[in-house]
Amino acid sequence: MQPVVTVEELNQFLAREYPELNGPETHLPPMFEVIDLEGETASIRLQAQDNHLRPGGTISGPTMMTLADIACWIVILAHIGTVALTVTTHLSIDFLRKPAPGALIGKARLMKLGKRLAVADCDLWSESAGTLVAHASATYSIPPKRPPQDTA
Repeated sequence: MQPVVTVEELNQFLAREYPELNGPETHLPPMFEVIDLEGETASIRLQAQDNHLRPGGTISGPTMMTLADIACWIVILAHIGTVALTVTTHLSIDFLRKPAPGALIGKARLMKLGKRLAVADCDLWSESAGTLVAHASATYSIPPKRPPQDTA
């Protein structure tokens, strides 16, 4: 199954729908950036900042969970279109290693796409070390398609 939207369209969607993370008014590079779509996979880059670190100088668990959630969500949206109300119903994560400060790559894979539910999994990688730091799986509820409204 091939994506129905492009990397550029997904990044524009993130900037428009989540300006606090990726909008131009932040005057910062995007926090979450879709970097690749291929078949049933998507890769998202998070440039972790100081506020993403926990004591001890490692990227925090909540930050890694956010990246996993966004990566799984993006791989689903890549295949159904930018339906913002597609929501997480379940997320499970295993933390495998402490990632050093810097960029993380979330590589998400679409496992099942139904009419109402979608399932994806995601590996989180330390970009600089090239090591797997966490693995997550998630389920999303897809809102029903509404018939076009008659505006006449």
